[in-house]
Amino acid sequence: MFEIVALMLLSQQPLQPLLEGEASYYTVQSSSAVTASGEALRDDSLSCAMRLGEFGEKFLVVTQDGKSVVVTLNDRGPFVDDRVIDLSEAAMRKLDPSKGLLQVKVYRLGSKKGPLSTGP
Repeated sequence: MFEIVALMLLSQQPLQPLLEGEASYYTVQSSSAVTASGEALRDDSLSCAMRLGEFGEKFLVVTQDGKSVVVTLNDRGPFVDDRVIDLSEAAMRKLDPSKGLLQVKVYRLGSKKGPLSTGP
């Protein structure tokens, strides 16, 4: 929750979610050990797979109960129609240690190359 407030203060614009929907997680055991960006998939990293965005971009993922995690996009997916993001195992466990699917809002934070952005 702190991240959202900080972003609103820094950007002085209302923060709008890029995506809303169901998040799942994937592990080295359940998928390829190499991501679409060429990086190794690590269960302990805070990373994600989405259909949009550039590799290396940062995203804030917020659950309905206000828990949040910042992840780095390094893969493409999810390949299940009703899901908006696949999280690494570590990212999902930060949001909820007992669930495999969560309703979330995804906010674009930007990349290491440029300033924070809130638009798609």
